[in-house]
Amino acid sequence: MSASSETLPRWKCVCAYDGTQFAGWQSQAEGRGLAIQDVIERRLAQILGAPTRIHGSGRTDSGVHALAQVFHFDADWRHGPEKLVAAFRVGLPPTIQVKSVQAAAPDFHARFQATGKRYVYHLSLGDADPFARPYCWTVFRELDLAAMQAATELLRGRHDFRAFTALNGPAREDTVRDLRRFDLVRRGRRLQVTMEAEGFLYKMARSLVGGLVAVGEGKLTLADLRAILASRERTMAVKTAPAQGLFLAKVFYS
Repeated sequence: MSASSETLPRWKCVCAYDGTQFAGWQSQAEGRGLAIQDVIERRLAQILGAPTRIHGSGRTDSGVHALAQVFHFDADWRHGPEKLVAAFRVGLPPTIQVKSVQAAAPDFHARFQATGKRYVYHLSLGDADPFARPYCWTVFRELDLAAMQAATELLRGRHDFRAFTALNGPAREDTVRDLRRFDLVRRGRRLQVTMEAEGFLYKMARSLVGGLVAVGEGKLTLADLRAILASRERTMAVKTAPAQGLFLAKVFYS
């Protein structure tokens, strides 16, 4: 392990996790809870015999889950990807799974080379069963699904989404995103919202779902939603959907 980081092979990994008991993906300041990154780095240090930093495609908030989070690291691992996956399997908690490992180009970066992300949000119309309840937002009020579908069409496309983020930064920060996919599908008592963009602002995905539900409940009209979008100002009328229903489903690379 004496070689410099510039000469070490780079590895691209895909992992899944149940975020319920974690303080999000990214390592936090001391005392703010255990992050998924911390757990993976601890196991990787055991495997490699030295501390190794991993770099994720982006953050997920506390309580948010992932089906395919991507991260990379540099290490002199000479036993092949399959054995590294196996080593992760026996040392990680059951709530975290490294699904794949592959050699990557020396300049690959999980975050900076990502060209898009897909998030999926699950809602339950009425009380979900005990196995689904921790992974969806249970809504007890009747929802106007036709109005919600119209809302997805209104918000789909390239817009300034400052009104749908929890950013506290300066107004000059770029908040324009191309929401290239925003779909709502019903399967029985379950609703699935799929969102895809080149990138998402802080809590944007959950705020979009909150806006949809407000329209479905009749608390916001489509005209209200259009005005909120144009205002570029956060309003209490758009709530942030609960974290447990959100899954990072895919990270795209060119």
